[in-house]
Amino acid sequence: MKAMSPHDRPREKLERLGPAGLGDNELLALVLGSGSRRRNALDVANDLLDDVGGMHGLTRVTVGDLRRVAGIGRARAAQVLAAVELGRRTLARGAGERPNLKSPAQMAAYLIPLYGAGAVEQFGIVMLDSKSRLIRIRIVATGTVDSAVVHPREVFREAAAAAAAAIVLFHNHPSGDPTPSEDDLSLTNRMIRAGVVMGIDVVDHIILGERRYCSLLEIGVMPRPA
Repeated sequence: MKAMSPHDRPREKLERLGPAGLGDNELLALVLGSGSRRRNALDVANDLLDDVGGMHGLTRVTVGDLRRVAGIGRARAAQVLAAVELGRRTLARGAGERPNLKSPAQMAAYLIPLYGAGAVEQFGIVMLDSKSRLIRIRIVATGTVDSAVVHPREVFREAAAAAAAAIVLFHNHPSGDPTPSEDDLSLTNRMIRAGVVMGIDVVDHIILGERRYCSLLEIGVMPRPA
């Protein structure tokens, strides 16, 4: 950055204009902190954005993807992923709130910023109290680009430990298409049966794409809660 006018360097611009006054590459350069021996942080940020297809592509990258870009090692890859995750969490959480997530649309709006753009399939549960307020969310299985193996015992161990009255199952489809598969329907039925035994209601299974969702409750393949 030494070749740039101090007035135009990202850190000085942020102090002068605020973060909204910086371009995507300048914000990313600040996250990276520094460049490499021959290239400054802004050059590395530009290369990274080109490689992943812009800022939206950062929501799907892994440490391995980032480290393929010249000038990014393990530490800088961790910084980028941490910054992306912080952004996700600020979209999903209010200050000290326990959201009341009564409808599939509310649940999906909460989950998509956190999990909709995952590069591999993740299966998780949303644990709710008797008034449909969020207790916590847990990922119980992480798989490949098209599958994640999950067993009812992992799901209900977490739910019982949280004293949940009900749970919502969810997983993402890395393809971006949230249409349920036959395996998704079969797994849902297994979880419903296990929930009956455990005394914990399985109220929905929501499949997440990057911007869309499919609620098995909404499409009528799960029983409506009593």
